[in-house]
Amino acid sequence: MDPFFQLFTLAIPIIAIVGGITVAIVRLITQARLEELARRERIAAIERGVDPSKLPPLPGARAEIYAPEDGRLRRAQGMLIGALIVLAVGIGLGVMLFVFEPHEKHWIIGLIPTLVGCALLASCAIIWPRKS
Repeated sequence: MDPFFQLFTLAIPIIAIVGGITVAIVRLITQARLEELARRERIAAIERGVDPSKLPPLPGARAEIYAPEDGRLRRAQGMLIGALIVLAVGIGLGVMLFVFEPHEKHWIIGLIPTLVGCALLASCAIIWPRKS
């Protein structure tokens, strides 16, 4: 095999990993900057005499400090989406292995993600916010 293609095949995962980390860092810096600007704007409004309870909540990851119910709901919804995806992957994997190799017991491999999906669904049911 040509050395260029060997280098190219190694470069693809390295570029993907470095790109993913770079995107995460840029997103974190951008969110922090937006939070800082929102806090400055809020402080300026309070200094001008605006009632703080009439101001909109702060954007960003730490907004759930000010509205914990919204944060719990967002976390529960994210967990629900992840649970449904993992559950579907587990069922699909089990069915696929059963269809392609019906005389073997390889379909049992699909039980692992299926059970993980069920555990995530149970966790989602536990942390889902309830009305008092």
